[in-house]
Amino acid sequence: MTSSTVSRAEAVGAASQAPPPRKGKLRLNHTLTPYLMLLPYVALLCAFVLGPAVFGLWVSLHDWDFLLPNKPFIGLQNYLDLADPDSITFEPFWKGMRATAIFVVASVPFLVFVPLGIALLLNRTFPGRSFFRAMIFAPFVLGIAVIGVLFRYLLDSQFGLINYALGLVGIPAIGWTQTQPWAWVGLVGVTVWWTLGFNTVIYLAGLQGIPRDHYEAASLDGAGTWGKFAYVTVPGLRNILVFIVTTTVLASANMFGQSYLITNGGPGDSTKTAIMVMTQEGLRSFKMGSATAMSYVLAVFLILISIINFLALREREKK
Repeated sequence: MTSSTVSRAEAVGAASQAPPPRKGKLRLNHTLTPYLMLLPYVALLCAFVLGPAVFGLWVSLHDWDFLLPNKPFIGLQNYLDLADPDSITFEPFWKGMRATAIFVVASVPFLVFVPLGIALLLNRTFPGRSFFRAMIFAPFVLGIAVIGVLFRYLLDSQFGLINYALGLVGIPAIGWTQTQPWAWVGLVGVTVWWTLGFNTVIYLAGLQGIPRDHYEAASLDGAGTWGKFAYVTVPGLRNILVFIVTTTVLASANMFGQSYLITNGGPGDSTKTAIMVMTQEGLRSFKMGSATAMSYVLAVFLILISIINFLALREREKK
């Protein structure tokens, strides 16, 4: 037996006598790794979402006035006041909810279908496509303060640029912020111009994720432009559509800055949304208990609308 053979045999023997690897420790590490990775997010979620939500629910059960040293517990009275026509919070809150519903119904269709049409155009190949994509998204990066100041001037009934342009073609001046329905037309138009770029980008990402061979197969089956849109594009964008409709409804229901800066809730209180009512109740009247109760009632409505939207747009299994 050669020396190399003996060395190989000794190595095999030593390996067979070595203790087995401690698999338990490795398995423990693999088990804890996902939770350790999630720990920062869970900490932020508890600190900035779940914690404030629980504390807000506690506040809504009290007569929480910043000007009073004591915050007496009153149970569900703040919620009952919102259902009592004789209470002082009933009329302002439900007027605000009505204004919020008007804005949602008027703005959401434009913010869902107009970006879809623009995304279909920008998904084609043509010179300057990247430039137009950037221009569509550019207004979305502006802050609400900039938007408010800009359109406060543009929509001014006496010195506004929009009325000046209308006057050049013989159209009389319009009270964009003083009369209805023009106040709503102005607010919806401002919001659509400002935010449609975000939905357009989301649609573009969804369109680019649809395989091209699906369109080729539809062409071989004799489908035209409408057929490809109805049977390839729309099904391919179903999940994107659920996301866009849900987030757009939630964002529109929380509209505050446009109405506050451009119309100041007017004319009268016709454009004072529910968020404006809550802000006035909590930060001006110092009634944080009733303001928080209003916010939870609005949240319940939004949760129900989101569930209905998900159930209506979800993909149904074919029988």
